[in-house]
Order: sequence, then structure tokens, then C-alpha cells
Amino acid sequence: MSKIGIIGAMDLEVDALKAKMNTEKTLKKAGMVFQEGTLGDAHVVIVKSGIGKVNAALCVQILVDEFRITHVINTGVAGSLNAALDIGDILISKDAIHHDMDVTIFGYQLGEVPQMGTREFAADEQLIALAKASCEKVNPDINAIVGRVVSGDQFISSKDVKERLISNFQGDCAEMEGASIAHGAYLNGIPFVIIRAISDKADDSAEMDYPSFERAAAAHSAALVEDMVQSI
Repeated sequence: MSKIGIIGAMDLEVDALKAKMNTEKTLKKAGMVFQEGTLGDAHVVIVKSGIGKVNAALCVQILVDEFRITHVINTGVAGSLNAALDIGDILISKDAIHHDMDVTIFGYQLGEVPQMGTREFAADEQLIALAKASCEKVNPDINAIVGRVVSGDQFISSKDVKERLISNFQGDCAEMEGASIAHGAYLNGIPFVIIRAISDKADDSAEMDYPSFERAAAAHSAALVEDMVQSI
């Protein structure tokens, strides 16, 4: 039987899902509260990881060790790196890269974690397809594309940094957890997908746009996740 771990970095990214689930068990560990139960017909564990790559990676490992999850979905918001992605649109991950990893002096690609054997952590094709189908169903007026998530421990609010992430990584959105969740899922052999609703343009306007649009963006992402888990 499938058991799906659903991770959001902030309360606003998981509160709507928690409100609709039937909670059967709660575990507090590493400063996180894991709620296990059902969301519709799906068996899920929903958790707020906290912000940043370390919190996200710890969260995945706890989900694997304590709950034996079979799939990981990361829901939340991100800044757009792709001109085709406007505020309110949705990015479904094809893969994820750490944009703040640099060991190029030893011959690795920029963004490649040494000795991992890969730079891009590829999302599961079936989960990508389910996410696309659910988005068309529950968010029919919202543009959704499949693309690359780039992650680092910084909020991107500079046009220069944005252009560098596009040039170096061909990223479609920037945020602070996805690559670590992808990395943890990859190491544990767990299929994953990252769902990101666009809250800002990751440029000099980001500081103003993000507070205005984060809640609506997170709601779009959560609605997609609520629907797609019924098909896993």
C-alpha cells in the first residue's frame, strides 16, 4: 500500500491539507510535527519541515525511517526563473539541482555534489504525469509547466543572481528546499515530485511581490497535491 510523505517548508504550505486530513497518529521529532492519517482515500504523512536545505533533508529521512513512506511530494512556493512562468503559475519538477554547491576546483560540474554520480536529481515520471493531470483538473485556469527546480540557502531577490541561475543551471524556479528533498529521496530510492506555485519573479521586485502572493500561490499548490494523491 502506498504511503505518501507530503512536505511543505511553512505552515501556509501544509495547513490546508492538514485541515482536510483524518489524523490517526502524530510524531514530534527534530522540531517537526508529523501527522499520519488519510487525505480522502490516500494514506499520507504531512509535515512542515521548516525552511532551508538541512531541515528539508532531515525531514525526508525521518519520513523514510519512522513511517516507511513510498512516495514524496514537496508542495510550496518559489520564485520564477522562466519568463513563461508568471506569479500564480505552477512548476512541476522534472529534476532539481543544488545551485549553491561548488566543487568545480576538483573537476565536478557546478551544482554537483561530490561522489553522488549525478548533478540532477530526476523526479518520478508517473508523479509528474499525475501532477499535470491534477493541475488541469483543479486549477484549469493556471499555467503549469514541467521544469527544473534550483535550490540554495538564500531567497533570490536580485536580477543579477537570477540571471546567473538561469545561465548556469537553466533553472525554471528558485527556492530553498526542493533539491535537498530530491537528494534525500534519491538516496533512499523513493519516487518524488516537487510542486511549486510561483509567488514572485526572483528579481528586484521579489521583496514586494512575495508577501502579497505567497498565500494564494501556496493554496494552488496544495489543491493540486490534494487531488493527485488520490491516484497514487
